[in-house]
Amino acid sequence: MEKKGTLIVISGFSGVGKGTVVKRLVQDYGYSLSISATTRAPREGEVDGREYYFKSKEDFMNLIDYNGFIEWAVYVENYYGTPRAFVEKELAAGHNVILEIEVQGALNIKSQYPDAVLIFLTAPSAEVLKNRLIGRGTEDPAVIEKRMKRAVEESEDMDQYEYIVVNDDLDQCVKDVNSVIVAKSCRLEENIEFMKEMKAELKAL
Repeated sequence: MEKKGTLIVISGFSGVGKGTVVKRLVQDYGYSLSISATTRAPREGEVDGREYYFKSKEDFMNLIDYNGFIEWAVYVENYYGTPRAFVEKELAAGHNVILEIEVQGALNIKSQYPDAVLIFLTAPSAEVLKNRLIGRGTEDPAVIEKRMKRAVEESEDMDQYEYIVVNDDLDQCVKDVNSVIVAKSCRLEENIEFMKEMKAELKAL
């Protein structure tokens, strides 16, 4: 029996390394990655359709009007959204799909997809988090301060997530996240139909 894919939602503080962890999960374990749309400007080296779909605010609003997003949210004055069509197609094909989205969007996803796995990534400490933001060298001090203030707000919603994973060592973090997803897929409630079929087959032998 072909199972429907699992929707995995990964959130975390800005600068915690979400993008790097997600890329490794796709590379090492073959997850499908849903690419978000955003109105923010591309950073150096980012490519449209790879890191994000970069949209004008007008185009983004049109997609909202046409129900083109599963969820969308405003973060540090820019819009971010998850395109609906790709996610639905991949899940129906039995593929596990990763969404890398902010807290607000993650909670919206959970309300629509109760079986989604919510994972929150955090740095080992607030000081490490701030140093990572500074070390990226992509934003000025005012933006970094905004992101740290936003982290304070996001920390209030950490208890809405089922799993919290600390990104201290990248390799271990990637393994830990994959282990969470595998364990979830093996839970009894995820395999009720398989269990029923197995029982029936055994009795028929």
